[in-house]
Amino acid sequence: MNKKITRALISVSDKSGIADFCRALHQLGIELLSTGGTAKTLAENAIPVTEVSDYTGFPEMMDGRVKTLHPKVHGGILGRRGIDDAVMAANGILPIDMVVVNLYPFAAAIAKPGCDFDTAIENIDIGGPTLLRAAAKNHADVAVVVNPGDYAAIIAELKGGGQQLCGQTRFDLAVKCFAHTASYDTQIAAYLSKLNGVQFPGTLNLQFEHHQALRYGENPHQDAAFYREKTPAPGTIAAAKQLQGKELSYNNIADADAALECVKSFRDQPTCVIVKHANPCGVAQADDNLSAYKLAYQTDPTSAFGGIIAFNRELDEQTAAEIIQRQFVEVIIAPVISAAAQAVLAAKQNIRALECGAWLDNEAAALDFKRVSGGLLVQHNDRGEISAAGLTVVSKRAPTEQELADLLFAWKVAKFVKSNAIVYCKNGQTIGVGAGQMSRVYSAKIAGIKAADEGLDVAGSAMASDAFFPFRD
Repeated sequence: MNKKITRALISVSDKSGIADFCRALHQLGIELLSTGGTAKTLAENAIPVTEVSDYTGFPEMMDGRVKTLHPKVHGGILGRRGIDDAVMAANGILPIDMVVVNLYPFAAAIAKPGCDFDTAIENIDIGGPTLLRAAAKNHADVAVVVNPGDYAAIIAELKGGGQQLCGQTRFDLAVKCFAHTASYDTQIAAYLSKLNGVQFPGTLNLQFEHHQALRYGENPHQDAAFYREKTPAPGTIAAAKQLQGKELSYNNIADADAALECVKSFRDQPTCVIVKHANPCGVAQADDNLSAYKLAYQTDPTSAFGGIIAFNRELDEQTAAEIIQRQFVEVIIAPVISAAAQAVLAAKQNIRALECGAWLDNEAAALDFKRVSGGLLVQHNDRGEISAAGLTVVSKRAPTEQELADLLFAWKVAKFVKSNAIVYCKNGQTIGVGAGQMSRVYSAKIAGIKAADEGLDVAGSAMASDAFFPFRD
C-alpha cells in the first residue's frame, strides 16, 4: 500500500547530498525535523527545519549522547496508523513518516592511527540505530533511509507518486536498514573482542559487502556474487581496479587471487607468477619483469595458455608487448600498470588488466575460512616464512648460496601448489611443478615429466615437497 510522507526526521553523520535531498522534500511540502549538526547544515542552506529539541521540549544533553531518545520521537515512528492514533494524539505525538539516518563513522574512527579507546567508544552510535530499527520495524507506515545513494530514487518516486512511497520501496529500505545496523554492531563487537585478546570469539560475525554480480559460479549452473570487506587492504584482489577487459568471472577472481598471493611472497626481485586453475604453472624471478615472465612461461607454456599472470613490480611496456605476442591470457594483475603498458594491452581489449596497488610488507594476520557442511573451519592465514638463518644443515655437504636460494624459492612456490605438491627449481625458476596428486611420488614424477617435455633438466634442481616422503622410492 502506498503511504504519503508528510513529516521526516533527518539526522546524518554523512552529510553528502543531504541539503539537496531535504530541499526536495521541503519543496514537496514535507515537514523536516532534525538534530543539532544536521539541523545546522539545513539552516545554512536556507531549508526550513524544526530542531528535535524544540519539538520534544527537551534539549540535547550529555555532550550529544542524548538527542532523540524521547517518546514524542519514537512514538511518532512506532505508532501504527489506524491503531495508535488516539494514543498519539492524547500525548501530543506527531506521526513521523520518514527517518533519514546514517550512523557515527565507527569503522573510520578506529581505522585512524592513534585512535584510543575513549574515542572509539564515543563513536558508538546509540540514538541512530534505535531510530533506524524503530522505523524499519514499522515499515508498513514509515520509510527508513540509511544510504545517500537512495536519495535520488526516493525523490523521484515521491514526485511521481503524489508524495507517496509504495510498500515494496518501504520494505526494501527496511531490509537495507537492518543489514546496516547489523553490520554496525558487528564492527563494534569485532573491535571490542580484539581488544580483549579473543582470537576466536564465541559467536563469529562475518561482514562483507556485495561488490559484483557474477554471470555464474565455478560452473554455469551455480549462481554467484563477489563480496568484499568494507575497506579492503591495498594489494589485494578485492581492492584491485579493472582497467580494461571483459567482466571478471568467478574463476578469474579466484585464480587472480591465487596468483597475486603467490607473487606477494617474493619481495627482493622482480617476480612473475603464472597460474592455471588455482595452481602456479610457472614462477620465476629475475632482474626485470620481462626476463622473469619469459622464465615463468618457459616452465609450462601449454598450461600458461589462458592463464593468469601476476607481477610484484609495475608492469612495463616491453613485458606487456611480449605477453600479448606470446600467448593468450585471461588476466594480468600488478601493483601498477604503466600508461605505456596500458596502451599496449588496449590492442587486446578482452584481456582483463587489474591494478591492485602496493601491498604492505607487514600485512595484518587475517583469518582464513573454509566452509564445511553445517559449519566453518577458521584459521589464521598462512604467513609463515623461513629464511636461510633459520635452517639447520644436516647433510654432509652444505648447500651453496645459490642452492640455498633455490630451496627457499621452491618452498615458497610449493605453499601455493595444491597438495600433494612438488616443485623443482633452479636459478630462481620453476623447472617442473607437480600438483594435486593423491601420491606425492606421482606429483614428483609428473613434475619431472613436464620439465622434460619443455626441455628443462631437473638435475641440480632444488626440490620442495609440502610433506615428507614416507619411504625410500
